[in-house]
Amino acid sequence: MILLVLGLVIVLVAAAGYGYVAFDLRGHRGGGAAVATTEASPLPPATSAAAPTSASPRPSPSVKPTFAERGPGTFTYAGGSGPVMGSAGTLYRYKVAVEKGVPVKAADFAALVDTTLGDERSWIGGRNVRLQRVKSSESSTFTIYLATPGTTGSLCLAGGVDVRIDGKWYTSCRVGSKVVINLARFINGIPGYGASLDTYRQYAINHEVGHALGHGHELCPGKGKLAPVMQQQTIAMLGCKANQWPYLDGKRYAGRSGSV
Repeated sequence: MILLVLGLVIVLVAAAGYGYVAFDLRGHRGGGAAVATTEASPLPPATSAAAPTSASPRPSPSVKPTFAERGPGTFTYAGGSGPVMGSAGTLYRYKVAVEKGVPVKAADFAALVDTTLGDERSWIGGRNVRLQRVKSSESSTFTIYLATPGTTGSLCLAGGVDVRIDGKWYTSCRVGSKVVINLARFINGIPGYGASLDTYRQYAINHEVGHALGHGHELCPGKGKLAPVMQQQTIAMLGCKANQWPYLDGKRYAGRSGSV
């Protein structure tokens, strides 16, 4: 009888220990030795649920895509056409092209361009401009290129614009009917911008398209204020805060004319 009672106590203790270990492996604080599992009540391996230690590998930060300093200089055009964006004004048609071999798909870049230019805070907000993306076989007013730094430099220099800073092909440009976005800035942004990479990308698109629509450079209106989209934000913020839109609250947001 004593042996029977003792055996029952051992079974109960083992069962309690089993439940305790299962609770601990779900991420709660606890202790005790692990016990054997059964097919009816499986436990995940300890390595899959245990809290990480200093010796445990941690997830690496997201790695930005790599790209060549200079690509082949040939481009893939985004297919299809988009709707007319804007309610009134001159219609400007544009194409979108991405240099071959870069880690950005033409369709993805075109989607960002369309989303940016189709926003009521973009150039269509003035009710004097309409925009539409067209396919490569159609006539257009300008083409928006996403190009490697070296190709950007060549395209811009051919139109008389030097985009080098400290010897590197750094900024984007607009020359003639070419709006050229530097892939290095598109992927890496700029240091100290104070806003997300998506914000910077939309700024770059709106800034260079602004040139294609006839707008010149503008200066920061004052420390702590939003930067005009035509300010050369890639080069210097001048105390202003990042801003990717030419229209805010339905009104044109601008600074006085001038270059950094």
